[in-house]
Amino acid sequence: AVAALRRLRHTRHPGRPYTTLLDATAEAFNSLFKAELVRNKGPWKNVDDLEIATAEYVDWFNHRRLHGELGHVPPAEYEADHHQHHPAPATVRASLQSLH
Repeated sequence: AVAALRRLRHTRHPGRPYTTLLDATAEAFNSLFKAELVRNKGPWKNVDDLEIATAEYVDWFNHRRLHGELGHVPPAEYEADHHQHHPAPATVRASLQSLH
């Protein structure tokens, strides 16, 4: 789970903007999380426990949580369905041709 979490941090998703602001926000959140939930005698004993708990929560949040605004389906299912019915153009040239 920890390795998957680390891979996720460095994954870029096609069609989604990736900025240093997103990375900085994630790093700030991660630091705050560790400070509040590990160093300040929170419920986890060490950072590894926290990383595993976070990966499990993110997995639940994206793959099992039923989202009311999305028709009571998990966000990952909704996104996969969207991409199945609205495929992204393979190239920039294909995108431009569709505008004419």
